[in-house]
Amino acid sequence: MDLPVLSIGQFNLVYNMLSLALACMLGSFVFFILARNELAPRYRMSMIVSALVVGIAGYHYWRIFGSWDAAYTLVDGAYSPSGTPFNDAYRYVDWLITVPLLMVELVAVLALAKEKSRSLLTRLVIAAALMIGLGYPGEILGDTTMFSERGLWGLLSTIPFVYILYVLWGEIGEAIERQTPRVQLLLKNLRLLTVGTWGFYPIAYMAPFFQFTGAEAEVFLQVGYSIADITAKCGYGIMIYAIAKNKSEADGYGVEEVYREKMSA
Repeated sequence: MDLPVLSIGQFNLVYNMLSLALACMLGSFVFFILARNELAPRYRMSMIVSALVVGIAGYHYWRIFGSWDAAYTLVDGAYSPSGTPFNDAYRYVDWLITVPLLMVELVAVLALAKEKSRSLLTRLVIAAALMIGLGYPGEILGDTTMFSERGLWGLLSTIPFVYILYVLWGEIGEAIERQTPRVQLLLKNLRLLTVGTWGFYPIAYMAPFFQFTGAEAEVFLQVGYSIADITAKCGYGIMIYAIAKNKSEADGYGVEEVYREKMSA
């Protein structure tokens, strides 16, 4: 990809946001691993998957961070492309793995009947993988008009996204209504968080259609991606933990059970 010349402030803003994202992923990984023992056994898988999501994302942010640093060099008071390519494709590799896993987190914390969970997981994981996989060909094209191959791949990618929304507000919506009032509120907010954070990605995808390019666009996209990923992975996992904690307490699993497990270990 062609990189623009950046001011010192612009380069450092992206550099620091990538560093922040990496730190958030690694910190969340530790928290989710430790927090799983506070949950009833049937909800612990949701925390394991949450840890897996941020662990994978942390690895990819480490690679993105290194690639960004290598792609620029300070020349005459500005950061110019060094000639080493910036590999932003790490993001798509990450999303291809972690976005389906976010759906696994949600189904796991609901603790539905085995057949129902298997059906939901199969459909949501396939739809999430298709959403990312269909978007990538358009991302690597240099098209800057809506009615182009980039626009076609973007449209195809939108179809599984709409299907995911249909399931979230349909079948999963029915499951939400059977939860306690507190868990209902958390799950409904989780759906809104999912839509809100995922909403940044099509904005970034369509940026070239509106001639949004250059240094400002590059900084906006990298910072925006980082904030969206922190919210969609770390924030999402924390909400999953809150849901699992509430459901564990509703099932009668509290401090005494945690202590008893530790003493018998």
